Amino acid sequence: MRWWGSAAGWCRAVYVAGFAEGTAAHVVDLVRGGLDAYESFPYAPVRALFLALVVLDPLVVLLLLRAPVAGVAAGALVMTLDLAANLTANAADIAATPARTLPGMTPLLLFGAFVLATARPLTRSLRGRTPARALPEAKPAP
Repeated sequence: MRWWGSAAGWCRAVYVAGFAEGTAAHVVDLVRGGLDAYESFPYAPVRALFLALVVLDPLVVLLLLRAPVAGVAAGALVMTLDLAANLTANAADIAATPARTLPGMTPLLLFGAFVLATARPLTRSLRGRTPARALPEAKPAP
């Protein structure tokens, strides 16, 4: 786990790039379709979340740059919601035509997996803590 000290910078940069790209994608959708950009999705909470991501994604970027520990936590929460919403909204298409639907979702799924897999070790690294299993064993005093 020591390597996380040096990896924290690039890992955070990947988070920033991913959430910045998410911001751009949702802004483009909003510009093209207005507030009805996500009307084709069947559930109102999913549509509301996708509209909210126009604010939430850049908020995560700002937190990652100004308050990194909070940014990582917010990023993990936003990605969990985003993945759940996308998988719910696209479930019928994934079941009917996975070869057509999944390639478009692959970047989101990979970025989501990266964020969720790295959030805890990155948070520990940013806080300067080492997990207990990585600490040297204590030897009894002679």
